[in-house]
Amino acid sequence: MYSSVKKKINLAVSLVDFSRKHSMDLRLLLGVANGETWFTRWGYCLGRRCFNMSTSAYATALESLASLHVDHLRSRHVRRVVTIYRRLSSKPLITVREFLRCLLDWKHHEAPLSPPPVKPCSRLPFLLPRPCTMKRSPPCKRFEDVIDLLHCRWSKKRMLNAAEVVVEKLLEHGNDAEMTRQAVRDAARVEIGDTGLLDFVIKSLGDTVVGNHIVRRLPSTVTRVLTFSLEEWGEPVQMDVEVQNTRPAAPWPSTVDVERDLRAVYRAMVEALSGAAQAVLDCKHWVKCWGLGDESDDQLRFLVEWRPQPWEAAELTRPLPSGEIVVVPVHTSIGELIIEAERALRDTYCFFEEFQAETLDGITGEKWDPVVLGGAESGDTIGVHGHGADMETGLRCEGGLDMWEVRCVCGARDDDGERMVACDACDVWHHTRCVGLVDSDAVPPLFLCILCGGALLAAGPMLEEALTLAK
Repeated sequence: MYSSVKKKINLAVSLVDFSRKHSMDLRLLLGVANGETWFTRWGYCLGRRCFNMSTSAYATALESLASLHVDHLRSRHVRRVVTIYRRLSSKPLITVREFLRCLLDWKHHEAPLSPPPVKPCSRLPFLLPRPCTMKRSPPCKRFEDVIDLLHCRWSKKRMLNAAEVVVEKLLEHGNDAEMTRQAVRDAARVEIGDTGLLDFVIKSLGDTVVGNHIVRRLPSTVTRVLTFSLEEWGEPVQMDVEVQNTRPAAPWPSTVDVERDLRAVYRAMVEALSGAAQAVLDCKHWVKCWGLGDESDDQLRFLVEWRPQPWEAAELTRPLPSGEIVVVPVHTSIGELIIEAERALRDTYCFFEEFQAETLDGITGEKWDPVVLGGAESGDTIGVHGHGADMETGLRCEGGLDMWEVRCVCGARDDDGERMVACDACDVWHHTRCVGLVDSDAVPPLFLCILCGGALLAAGPMLEEALTLAK
């Protein structure tokens, strides 16, 4: 009889989450906003952790980012955005999680057909100041309005996204700094692969408003070469006698505005807690598991796993592999299941070529008794005891020869898929990031770990003295 309570996991699909959108890692953005990543909703859970990251450390990093107060983010643009959305939202929007959820939901909001009514002022008209208007100089237009007048083969959304990337690169260079056209093009090429689109957008960006910035294109006073720069931009505010004493209504953000604000909050969050953000990004391996299930063929299915003796377990340096599936008829005896389990292990691993199975865990009775009467149910995991496992071979691990050792300063003791370098003195492997090597840098021709390098420095004076005596 099939029991879902005793069903054990044996099938799994794993993936590496590198999903990004507009320079934002979605596993970080959605993890902070929703407490789970995109793949979690499809049944995936956190699999292999890199840099010795534990599940509790991952959860702690997510919670610290989610509970961060938005008013503590060091960005004038973010503070201005927070003020606007707090006026438009009915929620307080205190933490980063609340604010990110608001921005993600706001992308699906539609602007009202008419602005909300403004409460008139009750003060006497002659006591109010005269109307005044704050104007921008020189004049400029919003880039989305400019796009409507252009005739090109690219969609409006693609052009707006390309303009956002250009502004981001100018912001990274500095608000008051100038960049040549070629420098802007080279920086934006990293994220925009269509060079025709990029050139068309750069040509059309002069004196236009993108987000909260004006893109200026003016000749340099020194080289006379056209350069691009940014200016802070604000909407003109009409001071009317009827609304002088009321708070001005916040502008209704468009989809482009929301995406820009989302990127700004994301960057400010990463800058505020870079360590926690990196810890979340290090957890990119996810796995989805299935359990054994009964088919309509009257067969029993078990997951058989080797149970080493104490002295054998002491010699193992890496975790045991997952079990093997054994399918037998419903009337199979315990002795026949032992033979099938032995055959499954022998056929899969060189380690078990001479292995002889003797007993099974979880099943009681004699070898001629039926399996179904021994207390086992289809879907169970069965432990296999025996002798003859080749403890001398180097092919006893799934990864192949067990002739390398990982002992990184982060605590990792096994290969986690990250870039590593081996010490030329002790042959111990370390993460390149943990020893100060950037992923884009080549591995040096000679690398010494901290222990070997320290020992060499300590022995330096003694070696120098020995060489002096030898001369």
